Amino acid sequence: MVLIVAVLLIALILGSIGFAIHILWWIALVVLVLWLVGFLFGAAETTGSRRRRWYRW
Repeated sequence: MVLIVAVLLIALILGSIGFAIHILWWIALVVLVLWLVGFLFGAAETTGSRRRRWYRW
């Protein structure tokens, strides 16, 4: 009985870690897309010799 509970707990922990990693991949993909869109629009907007950047650094 203890072995079954231990296996179920390990499966639950590994399943929740997998779900969290899956969500983090989607968040990373959204951030990458936003960065690329900002990079492309920032490159298109030129004022004189200085580019306007959408980020501070």
